[in-house]
Amino acid sequence: MKKKKEGKKLFLSDLVLIPICLIFLYPFYYLVINTFKPMTEMSFNPVAFPKTLFLDNYKDIFSQAQIYRAFGNTLIITVCSVLLIVVIGEMAAYPIVFNANKLNNAFMVYLMIGFLVPFQAILLSLFEVMQALKLIDTIHGMILFYCNGSALTVFLAVGYMRTIPKELTEAAIVDGCSVGGVFFRIVFPLMKPITATSIIFNTMWIWNDFIAPNIFLNSRMKGTVVLEVFRAKGQFSVDWPRFMTLSVVSILPIVIFYLCMQKHIIKGLTAGAVKG
Repeated sequence: MKKKKEGKKLFLSDLVLIPICLIFLYPFYYLVINTFKPMTEMSFNPVAFPKTLFLDNYKDIFSQAQIYRAFGNTLIITVCSVLLIVVIGEMAAYPIVFNANKLNNAFMVYLMIGFLVPFQAILLSLFEVMQALKLIDTIHGMILFYCNGSALTVFLAVGYMRTIPKELTEAAIVDGCSVGGVFFRIVFPLMKPITATSIIFNTMWIWNDFIAPNIFLNSRMKGTVVLEVFRAKGQFSVDWPRFMTLSVVSILPIVIFYLCMQKHIIKGLTAGAVKG
């Protein structure tokens, strides 16, 4: 009887969830299917399958050198920023957990207050600072800008580090290991779940970000993939199949990355709670 009741519950839940999934998948279907159509066919029936496999949209996109340059810029900014965010964030979390005092606790509170301040509220001040430091329209300027995302990594790392026995670090210090050695040889290797979670969140944020590159990157030579999608929209008319093709090309790498790494998200977020 219990199995029958559980089977009915699963059937009812599937009956509700499948239509919801289809609703959420419809925009992706609409986006992808129209990349294989010319403009005339899309205008006539945008929902139907293409009559023939029309690949000219993709050929047109990949025949332009700018798309490769934009991918290169985005990749450099994302990889360098994420590496710095992870290292800075977890190094900042280390003294908060293993050398707790009033100053470090106040620093933690200060970082948490930063979550309450929206990015738009300090946008003008950020622009003036970056302009004064001559970081406008530079790749390294964008990397330094994204490093302010370390606050989230600090928050995640502090929660996980508190589950690491302090006896491990104390024993290493007694054996003559330096503070840097304790962090990089003992603590940092144990942080793999939360490090993976931080990498996933920050990679998706930086790769898909539009506001910051649009404000701080002026030249097309330094532009990112998201900016290329934005520039594909004309002033008076839009070639929608080409626009959608560029959108698919820009989000495909991050979708593949997310699908490969999604199992680490829940593992990283729940590791500290389960151990604690």
